[in-house]
Amino acid sequence: MKYVIGVDLGTSAVKTVLVDPQGKVAFEHSAAYPLKRPQPNWSEQNPEDWVNGTLVSLRRLIETSGVDPSQVDGISFSGQMHGLVLVDSEGKVLRPAILWNDTRTTAQCRKIEKTLGTKLIDIARNKALEGFTLPKILWVQENEPEVLAQAHQFLLPKDYVRFRLTGDYAMDYSDAAGTLLLDVGAKEWSPEIAEALGLPVSLCPRLVESFEQTGTLLPEIAEASGLLTSTKVFAGGADNACGALGAGILGEGRTMCSIGTSGVVLSYETNKDLNLEGKVHFFNHSEKDAFYIMGVTLAAGHSLTWFKETFAAEKSFEELLQGVTSVPAGSGGLLFTPYISGERTPHPDANIRGSFIGMDSGHTLSHFTRSVLEGITFSLRESIEIVRESGKEITEIVAIGGGAKNEAWLQMQADIFGASIIKLESEQGPAMGAAMLAAYGSGWFTSLAECAEAFIRPAEVFKPNAEQVAVYDGLFALYQEVYGQTRELNDKLAAYRK
Repeated sequence: MKYVIGVDLGTSAVKTVLVDPQGKVAFEHSAAYPLKRPQPNWSEQNPEDWVNGTLVSLRRLIETSGVDPSQVDGISFSGQMHGLVLVDSEGKVLRPAILWNDTRTTAQCRKIEKTLGTKLIDIARNKALEGFTLPKILWVQENEPEVLAQAHQFLLPKDYVRFRLTGDYAMDYSDAAGTLLLDVGAKEWSPEIAEALGLPVSLCPRLVESFEQTGTLLPEIAEASGLLTSTKVFAGGADNACGALGAGILGEGRTMCSIGTSGVVLSYETNKDLNLEGKVHFFNHSEKDAFYIMGVTLAAGHSLTWFKETFAAEKSFEELLQGVTSVPAGSGGLLFTPYISGERTPHPDANIRGSFIGMDSGHTLSHFTRSVLEGITFSLRESIEIVRESGKEITEIVAIGGGAKNEAWLQMQADIFGASIIKLESEQGPAMGAAMLAAYGSGWFTSLAECAEAFIRPAEVFKPNAEQVAVYDGLFALYQEVYGQTRELNDKLAAYRK
C-alpha cells in the first residue's frame, strides 16, 4: 500500500493527513503553535514554530500509523495565505512573520492605490487590502529598512516550511496570486508593480505549479520526521485553493461554500481575462492554467462563536442550535449583519460593525441564534450574486467547514442561495487538497479531476424549498440595504468605541 501526506499549515496549528489511493485518511495528527499580538492590529508568528510543529506532526503520524516510511510516495502542502517571511542569503529569518490577519498596513494600501491606480486591478486583479503581502513588504520598507536591505527572498508560510524541509526556494501560483505582486493572467511576477514601489523583482522566488516537485527531504529533516531522504516534496497551494481541490471544485461552474472562522464562496474559472474590478478576489487555482473567483465574509463562524460565548456560554453549539428549527425563516423579523470584525466582500471596510435590527420582547434566544445563521448566510450570498452576475449559473454548491456540520444550517444555505447544497462523505478541507497534489504529482492519477473522482464522495444533498426561497429573497433585499444606511451612523459611533 502506498500513501501520500497532506500538510495543512494553519494559523493556530499544523495538520497532517496520511491518505491512501482511495482517498481514505488512514491517520491524522495536528500540532499547535502560538500567535503573538505585540501591538494592537499586529499579528505575528515565529516561522520556526511552523517547522517544529510540522516535524513533530509528521513523526507522530508515521509512528502512530505504523506505516513504513518507504510507503510514503510524497508530501505536499496547503498554507495560510499572504503571511510575510523575509530571509537573508543564507535562509535565516530576519523578523517574525507578519500574518494575513495583521491590519497595521492601511497607510501602505493607500500608497499602493495612489501609485498604481487602475493598473493594480488590471495586473494583480485584486484590491489593496491589509491582509495581502505587498502592503506588509512596504511596511517593512518604511519602518524597518535595515531588515529589507538584508532580505534575499520573501516567502509565504508554507513556502518557508517547504524551504526548510528541502533547501529549495519556490512559490506556487495560487499562493503568489495573494501577494499583489503577481500578474495573475500572465502567471509571472510583475516588474511594473515592484519597480513602481521601489522593490527589486529579485526579492520574489521562482514560480512553480502546485503539483510540481520541488525537491526531496534534507537528511536532518528526514531523520527528525521519520521519513526518507527520497520522499518527494511537491510545491502545494494556498489554503483556499487546496480547500477547493478537496471539495472537487475542478470544472466550470463548480462552486464551494466554506464556513469556518471566516466564510468563503469560491467558484472555478477558466477565463484568465475576467476582470471583476476587485469586487471579489480573482486568484490562480492549484490546477494548471485555471483560476477561481472568491468572496470572503470576515466573521462567519466567528459571529456564531462570539454570539454563543457572549449570550449562551453555558451551552454547547449543539444545544444552542437545537431550537433553530422551531423558528420560521426570517427569525420573526430579526435581522443580523455579521460585520463584527469589519467586512471584506462586497464591502472592503475594516471599520463597519455589525447589528441586530428589529428586536422586540417576543424574541427568544432561538430567534437570535437563527438570525445569526441567516445573517452569515446572507453575507455569503452577496458573493454568490457577484459570481452569478459574471455570467455563471450556480445550481449546486459544495459545503465544507463548520457550516457543513449542522443540517438546519445546510438547509438554510440551500434556501438562501437558491441552490442544492452538497455535503461530502469525508471532509478534510485543505489538508485533503494538499494530499491530492502529492498524489497527482506522484503519478497516481492522470489529472487532478481524476484524483477528485477517486478521493471525493458526496454524502447528502439539501435541495432548496421554493416557499423558503421566496421568503429569503425578500429578506436578502432588505439585508443589502443595511450597509449603506448604517455606514454614516457607524462612523459617528466609532468615536465612542474604547
